Amino acid sequence: MRHCAHRLVELAKGSGMALFLVGHVTKEGTIAGPKSLEHLVDTVLSFEGEHTGEYRLVRATKNRFGPTGEVALFEMRDVGLVPLADASRVLLARRRQGAPGSAVAACLQGSRPLLVEVQALVVPTSFPAPRRMAVGLDTNRSILLVAVLERFAELGLADRDVFLNVVGGLSLREPATDLAVAAALASAVSGRALPADAVFFGEVGLLGEVRPVSQVEARLREAAALSLRRAYLPKGSAPRGWQGARLIEVEDVARWWRGSGPTDPPAQSSGSRPVRRRNAST
Repeated sequence: MRHCAHRLVELAKGSGMALFLVGHVTKEGTIAGPKSLEHLVDTVLSFEGEHTGEYRLVRATKNRFGPTGEVALFEMRDVGLVPLADASRVLLARRRQGAPGSAVAACLQGSRPLLVEVQALVVPTSFPAPRRMAVGLDTNRSILLVAVLERFAELGLADRDVFLNVVGGLSLREPATDLAVAAALASAVSGRALPADAVFFGEVGLLGEVRPVSQVEARLREAAALSLRRAYLPKGSAPRGWQGARLIEVEDVARWWRGSGPTDPPAQSSGSRPVRRRNAST
């Protein structure tokens, strides 16, 4: 395999043509075959997406001529793959507004800002150990956020199953999505719907503090393009002279939710369960 790849690379360099080597990945998500193949080529592109989903991503994991982590989004239609020029609008097109457990996260895919919907479902458990499942998010980080909300925000999650999902089949590994995940969890357990025109981004620490993230203005511009008028972001991250969405700085996610929470939140839905406090009487 190494010999054939080396001969093909020599042919491509000698003739000036473009060469694509197509392979497959293992169950662990790594490229099958010897590592020397990755060193021979200039760029490694991975084609991602659930086979049952309608969206696909082409991600650059190695690039000698530019940054890595860049993505291109495509939609599978009857004519084949069609590029998405406005991916954020497409990903949020079917969002159900006014439903508890839904939050819009501003994330980065490479250098490209994207707005995606994070959904949370919290239900009473029938098992001794409650389940924690996350699709499109890092499971271990999601468990940490559940623990932070349980400890500092006093949300009753210890005896409930928690399910998290990123709509559209995307996989988010950026810590900046923490605040959106925490807001979706708090909304789901309390039954209070988050504002439909709000976007969330910020890293949440183990003590409940909200830490700054990079490229704040790029995230805000993407939110403004979709007419989202409120942005919840880490304290001290607001750009000077910003004239777009209303910026609401969050220093501590627990105090923020226990206090006013989202600005002018809707009333509790008829089927919601109250928040369980540790010191509250039954």
